[in-house]
Amino acid sequence: MADTETPGLQQFGAEDLARLVAAAGDEQLAQAMSDPAGRKATLDEIFRRMAEHVRPEKAQGASAVVHFKILDRPGGGYDHYEVVLENGACTTTDEPEREPRVTFRIGPVDFLKLVSGNAAGPTLFMSGKLKIEGDLMFAAQLTSLFRIPSASGGGEL
Repeated sequence: MADTETPGLQQFGAEDLARLVAAAGDEQLAQAMSDPAGRKATLDEIFRRMAEHVRPEKAQGASAVVHFKILDRPGGGYDHYEVVLENGACTTTDEPEREPRVTFRIGPVDFLKLVSGNAAGPTLFMSGKLKIEGDLMFAAQLTSLFRIPSASGGGEL
């Protein structure tokens, strides 16, 4: 990070982010995600970190392309990210090119809660806050392929 940049998500560990999200209200999270530059930086950092949080021993047999559509982008539309799992490794991009096995559509506040371990995917799905297109069985096991931070700092979920 250059000295002239505003400190961002890079300065926080995964458990720190989980605690911040847990302590913030929905309005605070929505406000944070309403700034286009801040939202992009936050999403880029979250997806960059996915490679660090993949569990190679669990992801070894998984081969999949997963798309995330983070809804309600300022100015309209959504942010689109692609996560590729191959040979126990994870790569991400904000320029999806491949056909997804599964696509998740979720609002920005619920996305922050989901990736920080402050909301459960099945609960978000059942309440209609998370829409899933494609392989539902694979979608159900996706979080087990990653170390999800905990607000308590007590380890993996």
